[in-house]
Amino acid sequence: MKIIKILVCFLIITSCSSEKKQNLPIANTSKPNVILIITDDQGYGDVGAHGNKIIKTPNIDNFHKESYHLTNFHVGPTCAPTRSGLMTGRYANSTGVWHTVGGWSLLRENEKTIANMFTEAGYKTGGFGKWHLGDNYPFRPEHRGFQETVMHGGGGVQQTPDYWNNTYFNDTYFHNGKPQKYQGYCTDVFFNEALNFIETNKNQPFFCYIAPNAPHGPYNVPLEYYNLYKDLGEDVLADTQKRFYGMITNIDDNFGKLRKKLKELNVADNTILIFMTDNGTSAGYYNKNGKTTGFNANMRGTKGSEYDGGHRVPFFIHWKNGNISTSKDFSTLTAQLDIMPTLAEMCGIDLPKNHLPIDGQSLVPLLREKDSLKNRMLVTDSQRVQHPEKWKNSAVMQDHWRLINGKELYNVSTDQGQQNNISAEFPKKVNEMKAFYENWWTQVSKDFDKEIYFKIGSEHENPITLTAHDIHAESGAYPWNQIYVREGITAHGYWSVDILKSGNYEVSLRRYPKESNLAINATTPVITKEDLPGLENDIPKGKNLNFVKASIEFENQIKSEISIQENDFEAKFNVNLKAGKTKFEAKFSTSDDNSNVAYYAYIKKI
Repeated sequence: MKIIKILVCFLIITSCSSEKKQNLPIANTSKPNVILIITDDQGYGDVGAHGNKIIKTPNIDNFHKESYHLTNFHVGPTCAPTRSGLMTGRYANSTGVWHTVGGWSLLRENEKTIANMFTEAGYKTGGFGKWHLGDNYPFRPEHRGFQETVMHGGGGVQQTPDYWNNTYFNDTYFHNGKPQKYQGYCTDVFFNEALNFIETNKNQPFFCYIAPNAPHGPYNVPLEYYNLYKDLGEDVLADTQKRFYGMITNIDDNFGKLRKKLKELNVADNTILIFMTDNGTSAGYYNKNGKTTGFNANMRGTKGSEYDGGHRVPFFIHWKNGNISTSKDFSTLTAQLDIMPTLAEMCGIDLPKNHLPIDGQSLVPLLREKDSLKNRMLVTDSQRVQHPEKWKNSAVMQDHWRLINGKELYNVSTDQGQQNNISAEFPKKVNEMKAFYENWWTQVSKDFDKEIYFKIGSEHENPITLTAHDIHAESGAYPWNQIYVREGITAHGYWSVDILKSGNYEVSLRRYPKESNLAINATTPVITKEDLPGLENDIPKGKNLNFVKASIEFENQIKSEISIQENDFEAKFNVNLKAGKTKFEAKFSTSDDNSNVAYYAYIKKI
């Protein structure tokens, strides 16, 4: 019998106390399976178990009754930074992921992930839903330890890197990197594919990462779920919130199906099941002109905020064979950085080979009620800029203390809404937390000037597709979703590229992606809510931008410009490039020389 090594000491110490043993993780005869569910933009207050009297989440609420809860658990205030920290156990700013777009949502090549960890330990690994850490080699999930994937592109369905014309309904997603058509609502698809993966691998240890894009906007939802809330007055929920809540109830139904399936497959007892979310609520709570709708558990701030409402989220964990199956709260300060080392210790496996130093700590002692994490400090921040700025949208946290932006101090144990700045009363605490931040900043900022490069001419991706989602732009907009592409939003920027081999290359610029089969100056029809019930808003018409020229520039190498004919689908260049790292710009221009980024660029080594 193989005993999980990290729990041997516990068994020796507690063998004489059967009553205490019932409340703590215990050894198991085989490595546990792990299912990690992380929803998108669902906040701490967006579950019934946390006091929301309106939302319908019966399956998650029942799970809450059978799990341990980290009630002081924190992530990043936005999507991609949270996910990079979760995947690596390291601060997001250290991994190159401090933004959600703009070339800074790509997980650096030298980072190792939870999926690498489980693969190296002999687990089967699968990821379903949202990745948001890069859509090209070597950033894609199938290059970062995941053996089976079904995921959308970019940070959400209908974003620029996603398959064209996805709407959340009957979409095309990427199965192991290749586009494949699926029937059904997005969340249903991702859970169903996860269930297929689990059933296929039920006889061996598996790690299953389920990351639905819901309830991230656009708030497209099947009418049956919207209808659960539609009759509530606007003084209770705004229409957008009704859609948002409907998306969460759909997640809840899928969560219930998952738990039922685990029991049917006889793997529920030896599966570590985690439910968490990636940042504060995006639409579950509104406070407009003093009028509030929804629920935010009395916290200040929502998604993107440095206040607790932006980054304190649900975290529930259940493992019956590990004696984690009763309702219990743990108020110690914890974070998504802790998940990798915690799962490694629970499963008796090593961290990934050649992994960089992690910032998280194992929570196994905490779950054994031997809290070794008291008085630790953590930092979370929101750096939605090209170059991170010291103290920007930051929170230094210690127990129930919060230092906001280096200036405001709150104790959330007595001031949960963070309304009473007590920095003047506790200057010593402020200075202590500021000193921690200074050291933290020195640590995470050392690689800020190191660009992350797309690989041009790689045998793993030839041609490579670059989208305007990932351009570096010092100012102006980022066309990060397909609505912006349709509307013709103006943007300027460049891609950082690494040309792997000198030689001839074909560069093709497009207004719309290849799969759209649309000409550069084509218009596209409106998709209305009548055409597709469940849409939040009509999908607008694609404008004819009347481009007449296309140009490319590889810095310090080549500049070229060609004319565009009325019905051209692409502007194609044949160029000879030298190996090396450079900046690549691609533009379309009108007859009066107004230019815009080429939303899609395809580069092929010939």
